[in-house]
Formats: sequence, structure tokens, C-alpha cells
Amino acid sequence: MPQKFDIVCIGESLRDIFYIINEATVSCSLNKDHCQLCLEYAEKIPVKEVVKVPAAGNSANAAVSAARLGFKSALISWVGDDPEGQDIRKSLKADGVNTKLLCSCGGQETSEATLLSFQGERTQLLYFKKRKYTLHDFPDAACYYYSAMGHGHEKFDQALIKKLKAKANLFFVFQPGTTHIRSGLKKISPLIALSSLFILNKDEAHILLGNGERTTVNLLDAFHKLGAKQVIITDSKNGADAFDGQKYWHMPIFPGKAIESTGAGDAFAIGVTCAWLNKKNPAEALRWGTANAWSVVQQIGPQAGLLKKADMPKVLKKFNRIQP
Repeated sequence: MPQKFDIVCIGESLRDIFYIINEATVSCSLNKDHCQLCLEYAEKIPVKEVVKVPAAGNSANAAVSAARLGFKSALISWVGDDPEGQDIRKSLKADGVNTKLLCSCGGQETSEATLLSFQGERTQLLYFKKRKYTLHDFPDAACYYYSAMGHGHEKFDQALIKKLKAKANLFFVFQPGTTHIRSGLKKISPLIALSSLFILNKDEAHILLGNGERTTVNLLDAFHKLGAKQVIITDSKNGADAFDGQKYWHMPIFPGKAIESTGAGDAFAIGVTCAWLNKKNPAEALRWGTANAWSVVQQIGPQAGLLKKADMPKVLKKFNRIQP
């Protein structure tokens, strides 16, 4: 594809189905670090509302957000050749995302996520259809953004690494998905080493590095030593912390009523990335990510609240007093 994009996002696409429930309880450990969603076993649980998002998944969310913020975005992804896969194409096109590199996998289903939403948080049930991921030639772009994949992505990762090494001036963002985290630090270290921006949440950072007693500064340092030029660790309501090898930042959240948290991490990560594409400094980039996440959590699902280009400066101005 000779066309140049601002950003190309790579990762599995899914259909999200949200079930908003009221009849559940949350059981937490003494320090409240580990909580469980509890439902009555073998009972019929009433659902308050059902919300379907046809074109979701970390990278699809990122591609949609970048397009809404005014950037030319494309998505390299895999969907089934079923009606759900067709819906994904239609939805992405409606948001201005280029889908020329969206692969329809013959005879396969589209991956899906079922989300149980309770009191603003959600528990996800992920179904990734096993695929044979192949890597075609990449279109020219200023930035590549790689996130969640299904099972069997290891060979794809190796092919991606070779492509990245041949593109020295590319800004590469790595936001690992569940299968990346579960594969362990050793297997994803080459991707971390090539990243211009490595971003993950605090729980994922502890899983990869081990030893739950690590401080946030220690976590940031460890990933930077693995080769990531910039590292950001998000921590839900506690905000985010960043390190670029010289300076540390802490970014608080913008205050507001959180309705549902799905996609907040994706919104933050792509907000930071788009700020970089707009030549913003690291501190302002953290504010872009925070603004995007602030808007997303006020609606159900990962995309309904994604900011548009005209909205971003308004939100940043509204919370001008909150700086990293």
C-alpha cells in the first residue's frame, strides 16, 4: 500500500458484548488489592442493560480513537468471514479507519469478549479464535501501535520484530495484551527493547517482573533498562507514572463520574501516542491520554466516549490546573 498513514494499529479485533448487572457482590482481600466478582451459583441473574460494540479490541479501539482525533489511521487485524466480521468492517469504515489490511479468515468465527459490568468495573470473558497469523508488507507510517492478539501469535511477533528492525525511524508503541502478558517477560522482551513507548498497567507490570513489593519507580526503571525509550505504567484511579530515562512524571486522573471502565487503558495509550504525533512534549502527552480516558469511562464501552479532534483542547482547558 503506497499510501502513507499517521498510525497503523495491529492486533486482533473482537465484538464486545456488555451485560450491565446489579445483583452481584465484590469480595476483596484485606488490603483490597485483589477482589472477586461474586454471583449466585446456578441462579438466573437479571441484566439491567446489554450494549454491543461491533469493532472492539485494543488495536481497533486505538485506530478508531486516532481517526476521531484527526489522524490518518489504518488497522492490520483478523476477523472471521461471518456477519460479525462484516459488522467490524462497516463500523471501522464509518469511523474513518482504513480497513484495506483487515484480513477475513475463511471458515472462521470472529473473536468475542463478554463483559460483566458492575459498579463501574468489569470482568472480561475473552474468546480468541485460534488463527494462523500472517504478516504482509506494512504501509508507510510515522507510528506503529501493537497490542492484544489471540493465541498463537509468537511467530507473528518474530516477523514483526524483523520488520521493526528494518524501520529505524519508526515510532513503535507496544501495549501488550493478555496473551502477551501470560507468555512471560522473556518472550516479549525483544518487542519491549524495540519500543519507543511501552505502556501497560501496574498489575501487568508486576506479573511480568515478579516480586509484588517493587515500587513504581523500580518498575519503570526495569522496563527502561530492557530497552524501552519511554515507559508508562497506568494505575486506574491512581493515575499514571512515566519515565524516559531522565525524568519521572506522575499524572493524576481528571475528576468525573466513572460509569464503566472498559477501554480506559486503550484510550489513555492512544491519547499519549496521538499527542506524540502532534509533537507534544511528554508532560502534555500524559494530559492527552488522561483526557481521553476521562471521557471514555463516562460511557459504556471502549469507544462511545473517545474524544474527537475538536473536543480534546476543550477538555485539556477544563482541567488546565491538573498537570503532571
